[in-house]
Amino acid sequence: NLYSWTHTTNTLCFCFLQMSANDCQDPPKYWTIHGLWPDKAEDCNRTWHFNVTEIKDLMSDMRHYWPDVLHSSLNRTQFWKHEWDKHGTCAATLKVLNSQKKYFGKALELYQHVDLNGCLLKAGIKPSSSYYQMTAIKEALTRFYGVTPKIQCLPPEEGEKAQTIGQIEFCFTKELQLRNCTALKGESNPMQAHLKLGTEELSVCNDTLPTYYPSEVQ
Repeated sequence: NLYSWTHTTNTLCFCFLQMSANDCQDPPKYWTIHGLWPDKAEDCNRTWHFNVTEIKDLMSDMRHYWPDVLHSSLNRTQFWKHEWDKHGTCAATLKVLNSQKKYFGKALELYQHVDLNGCLLKAGIKPSSSYYQMTAIKEALTRFYGVTPKIQCLPPEEGEKAQTIGQIEFCFTKELQLRNCTALKGESNPMQAHLKLGTEELSVCNDTLPTYYPSEVQ
């Protein structure tokens, strides 16, 4: 349902995440936000603690577009706390992201600007029981956005032939302009988003495998 940036390079990554059916009773049927990340920096200020009251004006959109489905309904802020502690405190070196409200608010703004759900629908790419070619999905996204995102999949299960889309990552300059999710000359690759859906870990999709795009990841 995803973004990122770094101190030493000029990039941010924004990640969209497709929620797993194993994570909650009623997972969203649309792409949601995983996070807004600097490329190579993590946990930059351990004393700058997450305070949910600073984003109280964003709560309705946060619950809808950036849901925490892993924790109980009584404590649905742990996902946001994790993203702020690990990534937000690093992104905050940018003036446009230098408070909790700016960080989360800008991520929501980028979500609306990218409109991954609308883009895929316009390209005729929607959840289906049949398979897609990964190259066709990449070409559709590149044609729409003018840049190449990073698409991550769950590998085929035993006895299966198809991988499953789980996460799509867009990359931005520090000026928040879309850029290709490939390394620029002299820099390393943007960091891998480590995430497990169910028991499997996501990895960059294989261009040659048939690709399953379900309404939710099983």
